[in-house]
Amino acid sequence: MIKLKRRAFLAGTSAALFLPALPALAVDYKEANILKEKVSSGALPPLKDRLPENPLVIKPVESVGKYGGDWNMALVGGGSLSMLFRYQAYEPLLRYKPDWSGVTLNVAEAFDGNADSTEYTIRLRKGMKWSDGHPYTTADVKFWYDTILTDKRVAATGQGHWKSGGQPAKLEVVDEQTFKVIFEKPNGMFPLQVAWANNDQTTRCPKHYLEKFHIDYNPKADELAKQQGFESWIVAFQTASGFRDDNAFFLNSSKKPCLHAWMFTIAPGENTERAVAERNPFYWKVDTEGNQLPYMDRIVYQMVADPQVLLLKAMQGEIDLMDQYIATPNNKSVLYDAREQGQYDFYTLTSTEANVMNFIFNLNHNDETKRKLFRNKDFRAALSMALDRQSLIDAVLVGQGAPAQPSIKQSDPLYNEQLATQFTNYDVDKANAMLDTLIPKRDDQNFRLDEKGRRVTVIFEIDQARAVFLDLFQLVIPMFQAVGIDAQMRTMDRSLWETRVRQGRDFDATAHQFGANGGVAAMLDPRYYVPTDSNAMYAPAWQLWYLDRNNANAEEPPEETKKQLELYDKLKSTSDPAAQQEIMKQILQGAAENFYVFGISLPPDGYGIVKNNMKNITKIMPNSFGWPTPAPTMPEQFYKV
Repeated sequence: MIKLKRRAFLAGTSAALFLPALPALAVDYKEANILKEKVSSGALPPLKDRLPENPLVIKPVESVGKYGGDWNMALVGGGSLSMLFRYQAYEPLLRYKPDWSGVTLNVAEAFDGNADSTEYTIRLRKGMKWSDGHPYTTADVKFWYDTILTDKRVAATGQGHWKSGGQPAKLEVVDEQTFKVIFEKPNGMFPLQVAWANNDQTTRCPKHYLEKFHIDYNPKADELAKQQGFESWIVAFQTASGFRDDNAFFLNSSKKPCLHAWMFTIAPGENTERAVAERNPFYWKVDTEGNQLPYMDRIVYQMVADPQVLLLKAMQGEIDLMDQYIATPNNKSVLYDAREQGQYDFYTLTSTEANVMNFIFNLNHNDETKRKLFRNKDFRAALSMALDRQSLIDAVLVGQGAPAQPSIKQSDPLYNEQLATQFTNYDVDKANAMLDTLIPKRDDQNFRLDEKGRRVTVIFEIDQARAVFLDLFQLVIPMFQAVGIDAQMRTMDRSLWETRVRQGRDFDATAHQFGANGGVAAMLDPRYYVPTDSNAMYAPAWQLWYLDRNNANAEEPPEETKKQLELYDKLKSTSDPAAQQEIMKQILQGAAENFYVFGISLPPDGYGIVKNNMKNITKIMPNSFGWPTPAPTMPEQFYKV
């Protein structure tokens, strides 16, 4: 169970919350030789002029490191760029602690909340700079607030943690380093949500770079947009800021200043074979001996077509640290046998996902007949019971797991037995009987026909890099076909999957893995229990309604889902941990009754590989996108010997 302690800044009920600034070191700061050379040549200002007055001090996991070397990584397919939050782009105001026991200061030098969680005062680090040397101040935060959060022309969605009662919080700028976030209603979850993987956009919006794309700051923004091939300044600004989509944020981004330890010099999209991020000379963290971080000179990402190619590269020792896409149950024995050849060993990932694979039907499908059928709970329940989960677990997951729906771990106080176990029994006869009531007619090949006389075909659109999904579906498709459903699988590159599924309405169904199976993590990422953001791919129009009821693609949900969303608003406004748990239990019971999605098994603990010469690696860590593995263990202090 993931449990955040009050002192770690979960929330308070009667006392102000305060994370104090950490003291700067009373030592001379030191830097990498490559930066010393640039200072000597006049290409860079001295280190004392590049660091903030109060840099963040990082205590290395094992030992103070040494400068130099590359962190060799890979990106699989064209649409997997959200992985970069795991490796180099996790720099929110507050970050999660390495053991996920709470949050701690990061970009923010101080973070203060009032007694009822309606007002937060945040202080930035004086003298902190973007990677191009331009100051990072509250002007950047205000620019984000004015042009991204509240500009209806740009029409960005998400950022629910900045809203209460359906309205954005008020931003009050106090001075260049200090600003206040003022909510209409209590928002006790705000600090925890700020630390979530890709939530905090206030640290990723350089005003001095982006203002030329916005018409309010550059009267010639439309002309500039058309010169760049865009139809208007709005599209150009959306593309340059990248906040509508994680992939867009990183694509062709080598000119965009950042606060990260490494900055792209060759960004994804600028080269077909690799992406390269070099040390940021203005990075604002130091180790306990005053050495400016990061230790490693570069991160080098090979652009890999599929997981099999990545597996071979890992076995040959070309990957320094990684778990995504290769650390599958079937690959473990192969990777184990190749340890000596590849000069690597394993680290452990403690499971935090809601299921190994979640079946997601598009309940807002543009096709009225499919929409009606997919929304019928009995249809989803019948297909769930058509699955022989134990066979799937034995064949693909090498026996690791037990039949379960997307749910909460049994050891967690939030565990809901109905949610976890309903419709998991393998019962083809009962599945057929339920489907006979809904769609009794069949064609000459024994496939069922919908009310318009069309074969009931369900195409599962799958990210081709998810090897476990592809293996599971080879066995799942015949199980669905056995009850008269013409199930098919269509694989595609991640970038197309993002467009078709996460941003679309025409897809039938898909499968995904993440979400959370316990504690506060489930409250922060309740995607399968209540449709609050774009991760709720079963309800693309309902989550838009929750985030922005004026969005042209939004659709008012049915009453039972509106009740779920109202409960989630109540949860977010509550700062008492005990009350939060009680409300979350109601949400989980509602999820059990609505049965939005179904799955196969709660995941066992996983693993990753790390080269033997990599140091300061945490050997046991959570496996999550929200706690973006391994970013909270501070990759800036990784080094090689």
